[in-house]
Amino acid sequence: MTDHFLFRIVTYTAGLLILAFGVAVSVNSGLGVSPVNSLPYVLSQISGVKLGSCVTAVFSFYVLLQILLLRKEFRLLDLTQVLFSTLFGFFVDFAKSVLGGWCFPTYAGRLVMLAVSMVLIAFGISLYVRANLVNMPMEGLTGAIAAMCSGKSFHQMKVVVDTVVVVLSACLSLLFLGRLEGVREGTVLSALLIGFIMRPIGALLDRFFGKAGFSRAQES
Repeated sequence: MTDHFLFRIVTYTAGLLILAFGVAVSVNSGLGVSPVNSLPYVLSQISGVKLGSCVTAVFSFYVLLQILLLRKEFRLLDLTQVLFSTLFGFFVDFAKSVLGGWCFPTYAGRLVMLAVSMVLIAFGISLYVRANLVNMPMEGLTGAIAAMCSGKSFHQMKVVVDTVVVVLSACLSLLFLGRLEGVREGTVLSALLIGFIMRPIGALLDRFFGKAGFSRAQES
């Protein structure tokens, strides 16, 4: 039982690490980051604070919003989202330090980097979801809002939340930087394609985790 739980922890952590490298590659491509990371990235550009620290701060704020929305229905277990957000923030800075300023010089090369980043992000999400431990904060917030809005599914609300975050990121970028940073064609492509990329990856992982006795968790 203990070995099984430790394996789930390792799986979750590995998923976050792979996801962090996906974020770092998308940042280096210069074509925009995924919706969930757009706000931390823009705030990092505005403040000069490391991206990982902004990820931790923004994701912790999402946890606070969950508490305000759910109140007594908020589980103490979900406070571990803050812990995993801090770990993810560290991983993002680690991935950025490993990759440095690496970037292909042409637009076609940047598109290749964007494609690689989407595969890494899809794989990372699929991996940590199947560890079946706890949602990451933006997923938790989406679930909390969906619970407060009767008749709205998780997936419907995710589209709304992603859109609001991207629009807010774009507005802050234009207001404080005078240009769009982090919100570009790659952001739109990530929003549209990562879910589709997760399907074949998820099918392969389900075979593995089925043999390990894991139950399938909800995908975002």
